[in-house]
Amino acid sequence: MTQQPLNVLFLCTHNSARSIIAETVMNRLGAGKFKAYSAGSQPTGRVHPYAVELLQQLGYDTSGLRSKSWEEFSAPGAPQLDFVFTVCDNAANETCPFWPGQPVSAHWGLPDPSAAEGTETEKRLAFADTHRMLYQRIGIFVNLPLQSLDKLSLQQRLDDIGRVQMTTETEKA
Repeated sequence: MTQQPLNVLFLCTHNSARSIIAETVMNRLGAGKFKAYSAGSQPTGRVHPYAVELLQQLGYDTSGLRSKSWEEFSAPGAPQLDFVFTVCDNAANETCPFWPGQPVSAHWGLPDPSAAEGTETEKRLAFADTHRMLYQRIGIFVNLPLQSLDKLSLQQRLDDIGRVQMTTETEKA
């Protein structure tokens, strides 16, 4: 008997960078075990070009990526969600739709790379840092022993992952 993949939704206000990057990383690292989606409360309707560029450079499939509303995931026929993660501060403070099935949720806030200022190189570095931090957090998550954790322990682990402060290469220098 094959177990269905667990559905994970990453939320961010505009669904143009962080949540999109998280979706692609989860679909790679959690392949077969997890199926990731992303959405926003106020989607821009486009994926940020630096996010697409970075993901393509790293070998991710970007063909199906699009900026979409979280309302798609509360509508009839939407996938039943097992986990919902907010990856920006605005989405964490907003009133989310009702998610059928009461998915486990946590906040994994990260700086918005699309708000980065500076040279083109510095802006692209912000996207690379976002990818690296999400890759680390999602890597920890997909390796959790989910079957052996009760709901309270699982919630604590997910909250802890969101509090992990990942240093950027510029902070190490």
